[in-house]
Amino acid sequence: MPKPLTDQEKRKQISVRGLAGVENVSDLKTNFNRHLHFTLVKDRNVATKRDYYFALANTVRDHLVGRWIRTQQHYYEKDPKRVYYLSLEFYMGRTLQNTMVNLALENACDEAIYQVRDPRCPRSVAVPHRSYLDRSCFLDSMASLGLAAYGYGIRYEFGIFNQKIVNGWQVEEADDWLRYGNPWEKARPEYMRPVHFYGRVEHTPEGVKWVDTQVVLALPYDTPIPGYRNNVVNTMRLWSAKAPCDFNLKDFNVGGYIQAVLDRNLAENISRVLYPNDNFFEGKELRLKQEYFVVAATLQDIIRRFKSSKFGSTEVVRVDLSTLPEKVAIQLNDTHPAMAIPELMRILVDTEHLTWEKAWDICTRTCAYTNHTVLPEALERWPTDLLQNLLPRHLEIIYEINRRHLERIAKLYPGDDDRLRRMSLVEEGHQKKINMAHLCIVGSHAVNGVARIHSDILKATLFKDFYEVDPDKFQNKTNGITPRRWLVMCNPGLAEVIAERIGDDYIRDLDQLKKLLEFVDDDSLICDIAKIKQENKLKFSAYLEEQYKVKINPNSMFDVQVKRIHEYKRQLLNCLHIITLYNRIKKEPNKDWTPRTIMIGGKAAPGYHTAKLIIRLITAIGEIVNNDPVVGDRLKVIFLENYKVTLAERIIPASDLSEQISTAGTEASGTGNMKFMLNGALTIGTMDGANVEMAEEAGEENLFIFGMRVEDVEAMDKSGYDAMEYYNRIPELKQAMDQIAGGFFSPDQHDLFKDIVNMLLHHDRFKVFADYEAYIKCQDKVSALYRNPKEWTKKVIYNIASCGKFSSDRTISQYAREIWGMEPSLEKIPAPDDPRQ
Repeated sequence: MPKPLTDQEKRKQISVRGLAGVENVSDLKTNFNRHLHFTLVKDRNVATKRDYYFALANTVRDHLVGRWIRTQQHYYEKDPKRVYYLSLEFYMGRTLQNTMVNLALENACDEAIYQVRDPRCPRSVAVPHRSYLDRSCFLDSMASLGLAAYGYGIRYEFGIFNQKIVNGWQVEEADDWLRYGNPWEKARPEYMRPVHFYGRVEHTPEGVKWVDTQVVLALPYDTPIPGYRNNVVNTMRLWSAKAPCDFNLKDFNVGGYIQAVLDRNLAENISRVLYPNDNFFEGKELRLKQEYFVVAATLQDIIRRFKSSKFGSTEVVRVDLSTLPEKVAIQLNDTHPAMAIPELMRILVDTEHLTWEKAWDICTRTCAYTNHTVLPEALERWPTDLLQNLLPRHLEIIYEINRRHLERIAKLYPGDDDRLRRMSLVEEGHQKKINMAHLCIVGSHAVNGVARIHSDILKATLFKDFYEVDPDKFQNKTNGITPRRWLVMCNPGLAEVIAERIGDDYIRDLDQLKKLLEFVDDDSLICDIAKIKQENKLKFSAYLEEQYKVKINPNSMFDVQVKRIHEYKRQLLNCLHIITLYNRIKKEPNKDWTPRTIMIGGKAAPGYHTAKLIIRLITAIGEIVNNDPVVGDRLKVIFLENYKVTLAERIIPASDLSEQISTAGTEASGTGNMKFMLNGALTIGTMDGANVEMAEEAGEENLFIFGMRVEDVEAMDKSGYDAMEYYNRIPELKQAMDQIAGGFFSPDQHDLFKDIVNMLLHHDRFKVFADYEAYIKCQDKVSALYRNPKEWTKKVIYNIASCGKFSSDRTISQYAREIWGMEPSLEKIPAPDDPRQ
């Protein structure tokens, strides 16, 4: 029997088919050694594993540089419309391997590293770098589709936080991801831009002036974003806050030089740390500073690039900004960059001296807004007194936007004062606030949700008034994932099995996966996919045993729920199922149960008490279940510590069952559900977010759908939700809740989970008990089908074959054509002259 292929060898088989020519392995070795010697100033005697990683990263980066420069030259010469994607977060994941996949370099690099023959020298996946959201999928697709695109955000010194589990509780540790440097970024001090805060506004005959401000400098760092084998390398530009040299130096005159230098931190704190709160609005001044900082620096950069572009047959400087919407598209990812609207108006009116009407036309035709949530606590509402202090001119502009907006509404709906109140950008109350979602809608030409059901809810409820006024403004753009990272890179075995049947063009065109439907009854494909899944499970089992000191049954069903810990995502429903399974096994220990390893992972926002308590409950349940000899290996519960992109790349290919169980109408889309689907896991889920479209594509019979639909939840909201009715009526639910309340899972502190019990029984907005019965029955169906491996794998094939819609390439193509007015291109940019690049 031939020896099984390693992951590198499987990716190599795919990579070699995509190579235009064979890379010179000898050159790669030479460059690797050159970087080790000249860049890192090390020799083999003292080099560490990290040194070898950096040497390899710099060697691969060399192959990006020529393409990166050539791409920017191409954009300058052709002067295409450019899209600027503004987001406060980009989670990039491991860059080295992704770059090698997209450049078809992995086989040559693997061979070169093999020939180096040093045990410290990394294979292509050995050293993870920054695990930093799926906006990175969009950047990958923009480059792969040949769009002139730029991602703009903040270069946080500290990431979201590293999660440690100590005595069952989440403990946060700083994510100092820049400690050892970042080989992929390039500082661009020549493009540093000033950003102003505070000050006051003067209305003069020459125009409005914002004076006496504090200045913070925005220093850009550029990261290359390679497209998939098309020689396109786009740019992600992240801004870092720097204090100007004269910051507070007036204090020097009174002997306060040291303090003046120390106070520079006040300015530089802006880019110090990423706010970790997910689906919670935290109205802190530092957060508003971050939001304005990124848009102010970015808009200066956009206008600089627009004015200096080459167009027509000669090189000139644009002075007329009236054509900005024809050459620039700005996508506001959520409300975090909403200040781009008043900032663009400030630039156009105060600096460029356009009339308000002309400036507003340019602004609305340039900007578009993506909404990501319907939860009221997540919607940004900034107090006007904070804005008055920090950004006084912008508050004036927002008031003027609102005045003109309400004049229009009053003409359309005369006498409807209640509608005016609902649609106002300014919310009155004991504290006057600006509704940033309303500002985004009014200031944009397109508003989209991220799954069809989400977009429908926005139109029917949250933004109903705005939809009635401007129905053509509202669109849907269902999210997607990049198949390069989430299949070829993280699951090369499955990628190769698919390529053997239908070729590897599906990597560029995921719709081609439909061809797999021809093989749904093919025993060889069924066998191959089941084999790959088992290999992935064995590898992950070994990882769990090493990291968690828990030995699990690799033949058990891997039942996985990984996502941020939040009440609406209903990890508590999963907990109730675990307890129910445990009680059933204890009651009938001799029954032939379907073995399960249930894994839950995710971070809780540091200030979110209930989410942290949910983590403690999961770990407490695991402590009881995992140590019960009666249960044995038929049920194991593991909390996956510090869930992030790099861990996702391990767990998703190994998963059998994907838990997507949010209350219908609360999850905007989700992309984890798509990643699991593409990697051969079956979904148990509610009709929420993208689950709805996944069920449509694969057939509802090939997913495990349960529970209330959106209309059922709405009806229950009207009639009233009585958790006690379910508690008193369903014996297994009552038993589980009584165990939690009575201290069965917290014998040393019986009332540890009293807040969770009280919430579920009396204050549960997300109606966990209402879906309990349906969920348990659906899980019973899951267990029954898992005992029939052939039928299970057939459903897996149906799911994989139905993933085409969920490619981020499709998502970005729709954004480009329907919002940005751009046309994707699969043509390659000419390769750079240097053959090594």
